[in-house]
Amino acid sequence: MSDADGHASEHATDGGHAMQGSGIVADHESHPLFLPLIFLGGFVFGVGLAVSQMARPEIVIEFLQLRDLGLLFVMGGASVVVGITFWTLTLSGRTAPMTGKQFGRRLKSLDRDAIVGGGIFGVGWGLSGICPGAAYASVGIGNIVMLYGVVGMFIGAYLQGQLRETRSRVAGAVTSD
Repeated sequence: MSDADGHASEHATDGGHAMQGSGIVADHESHPLFLPLIFLGGFVFGVGLAVSQMARPEIVIEFLQLRDLGLLFVMGGASVVVGITFWTLTLSGRTAPMTGKQFGRRLKSLDRDAIVGGGIFGVGWGLSGICPGAAYASVGIGNIVMLYGVVGMFIGAYLQGQLRETRSRVAGAVTSD
């Protein structure tokens, strides 16, 4: 979306919902530390996945078959750390250093898209044997075959984005008639 002067707005909308990842650069993305911090976060995430063996599809498949519950402890431990961090920051009243916006909860309702998307995600996870973040780390530890899964993720996300955009345009054309 753009304003009357042709400048990109911070968020594109789809039927009143903000679209994340729509190719529009948000204000905080121009901060000089944004990309180095994203890189550092990815680095730490990748090391954690490799150390915990969660970048190996055979380990993930054993978890999905309930033969190795190690992934449950890795995900649970990570969720506890992130949960405490976000809970503490939300209560602190502080603002995020790069955006200047106050920390807060983003509530998402359990709607049809969340249920259908979660189901589709689960099928993809089961078919590939690995979730998206771990797939990248798996390539990093030498599992080059996982590139097929990564390319499939990009194509699937791109096609879904095109479908959503087409549906939004059609719905907009119908309501303007």
